[in-house]
Amino acid sequence: MITANTEEKVYRLDALKWVVVVALIGAGVVGNSHYSAESVLYRALALLVLAALAVLISVNTAKGAAISDVVRGAFVELRKVVWPSRQETNQTTLIVVAVVIVTSIILWLLDTVLGFFVSKLIG
Repeated sequence: MITANTEEKVYRLDALKWVVVVALIGAGVVGNSHYSAESVLYRALALLVLAALAVLISVNTAKGAAISDVVRGAFVELRKVVWPSRQETNQTTLIVVAVVIVTSIILWLLDTVLGFFVSKLIG
């Protein structure tokens, strides 16, 4: 007998967790301005620690877990991408540059011809 034991994770106190996340962000903003005389390195380290705490807390909420799943899925899809070789990239870039140059010459000629006819028409 095969049973699928899929337990759905229960997220409790999500509202309180989001309040703590907002409080951490607020503490970072206020602390950064309050301690503006301190070294930028110390303030940046403190902000990184607060950001890490906020991310850890927010991932343990329902919405945070959903966002985490989307990001994880994006990285999985990114690994599936077949990136062009250097030669393909260079060839494509040269084609784009050539098309831009040809298009700009055509538009310049069109502008010159239309400008000539309009100046003859106006007088």
